[in-house]
Amino acid sequence: MKIASMGLRPHYLLDVLIGAFAVLTLAVFWHLAGSIGNRKLRLWTRCGLMLAAGVVIAGVALAPIRISRHMPREITPWVRAAALLTSAWAIYSIPVLAVLRWTSSGSSTERRQMLRKVAGAAIALPGALASVAFLRRDDLQLREFDIVVPGLAADLHGLRLVQISDIHLGVFVSEDLLTRAVAMANETKAHIALVTGDLISTVGDPLDLCLQRLKSLRSDAGTFGCMGNHEIYALAEAYTAREGARHGIRFLRQQSQVLRFGSSSMNLIGVDYQRRQNPYLVGADALVEPGMTNVLLSHNPDVFPVAASQGFDLTIGGHTHGGQVNFEILERNVNIARFFTPYIYGRYSRDGKSLFVTRGVGTVGAPARLGAPPEVALIRLCAS
Repeated sequence: MKIASMGLRPHYLLDVLIGAFAVLTLAVFWHLAGSIGNRKLRLWTRCGLMLAAGVVIAGVALAPIRISRHMPREITPWVRAAALLTSAWAIYSIPVLAVLRWTSSGSSTERRQMLRKVAGAAIALPGALASVAFLRRDDLQLREFDIVVPGLAADLHGLRLVQISDIHLGVFVSEDLLTRAVAMANETKAHIALVTGDLISTVGDPLDLCLQRLKSLRSDAGTFGCMGNHEIYALAEAYTAREGARHGIRFLRQQSQVLRFGSSSMNLIGVDYQRRQNPYLVGADALVEPGMTNVLLSHNPDVFPVAASQGFDLTIGGHTHGGQVNFEILERNVNIARFFTPYIYGRYSRDGKSLFVTRGVGTVGAPARLGAPPEVALIRLCAS
């Protein structure tokens, strides 16, 4: 399948700002490298800094799809990932160096040497963590969650919904990982199978292959899904819905499907990706069925407060990857997703309504996961 380009990918301005800051940081390193006494070490250090700056600049330059689509598709994601990691490393290193200069001021020669070694280890730490995150990115897990739904009908108690999300099949995510995820989902013998968006990452990724693998999902009521933001970026929403239906996967696009289990019914609703700059869930309240359990599929979990106010008993989403790279500091999870939404991973409740957010299967930006392993999620509905 060939999908037309859409010009600049979203967040390009953010890429430029991060890249510019990283290059400035590397320029500071260049200046500091001038104080290295050993001539060869100073030369090699500056060569490394020039290479790092080149990677960052290349990664930013490749961000527009009109440029990157003319490059080998196996190369550009790796260049972008290297630029992202180099930028993160450069930005992280500045406070390390600032602390070093502050603590070494007026210190003895021995203390300064010791502090330099500590700073060197601190600056090298991100490289070690990146290696671990790269090696752990395919450690797929099956996670089970019980969600209490007040007023749940008796025949819906114990209903099992298996969710696969954020696959991002492509350069960073292998067909083998998706095949394992589908097999893991089928082992749950779920009543409903759900695919909640981001099947691929960008133009040229193997969407047809992804749909072919997903058609192997098995459940009592069938497979349903919703669109993610990357289907928008690839201009693939209509194609995904059409080809998905051909493979037995119904993508709900501002649509609902009533599913009957025993003598009880559940109303399953799906919406396309809800953009942050627009009001959330406009018109979705018209799809709510009074007297039924209403379950909303929304790739973006940030809609939860609106969904709860509209009467959706359970919202199921993804999008955040659980932070993808997640650190626990002072009993708080720190990750980039926190800049965009408070709903990162797991179960949330509000006014008797619930939200579940999965970590998803794949990766985006960089082939790395740390503190947020990929998962297939099994959700069990429970009466209160």
